[in-house]
Amino acid sequence: MTTAKDLFIITMDPRPEHAVGQGDLSLALAGAELIDLIGTGAVTVDGDRIVPGEPRTPDDALLGDAAARLTRQPPYERIDDWLWRRGQDLSAAYQAGLEKDGELTRKRSGRSPFGSEHVEPADTPGRRRAAGRRDAGEPVLAALASAVGIDGGGTDDEPGLDDEAVTTVVAAVHDAVMELEAVRQRRTIENAAFANLWRGP
Repeated sequence: MTTAKDLFIITMDPRPEHAVGQGDLSLALAGAELIDLIGTGAVTVDGDRIVPGEPRTPDDALLGDAAARLTRQPPYERIDDWLWRRGQDLSAAYQAGLEKDGELTRKRSGRSPFGSEHVEPADTPGRRRAAGRRDAGEPVLAALASAVGIDGGGTDDEPGLDDEAVTTVVAAVHDAVMELEAVRQRRTIENAAFANLWRGP
């Protein structure tokens, strides 16, 4: 299991007090992938740029896809650009991948066979590992969880994130999520103003 998969699983745990937005989660998943690629030596960070190392194929299919999509020609891609590009619909890709691997299961609400269907983590070693990382306050996972508003976990400037490259990525994830929220708020205001215009005085 990767950091991104662990993050996806803990966001589906019933304990979070509010649902995580798919856009927020997609940005954080892209950041988690980048952190795992840093950990394997597949990339390094130079300032705010992602510098690929020797091409490697991670064992994990989704992480392998992330590695294959790296920009390998200078000037290399900026971290924030990567988050937005790679994060496009990434939460849906992780849901499909985890369902395929048996890490997620579909259940119907209530007793009716026609009740609405929802997805939840299956009782697997992967779920227990993700929960163990969360409960232990593992700094990277806590910081990414905090970015999407769960666990009240770490922040990008907490001790424990002692790798400068990882800290840079986590900070970029926080900034991207805040930018996405600002876009949402602006759209809400614009839609409300448009609705008022149609209603008239």
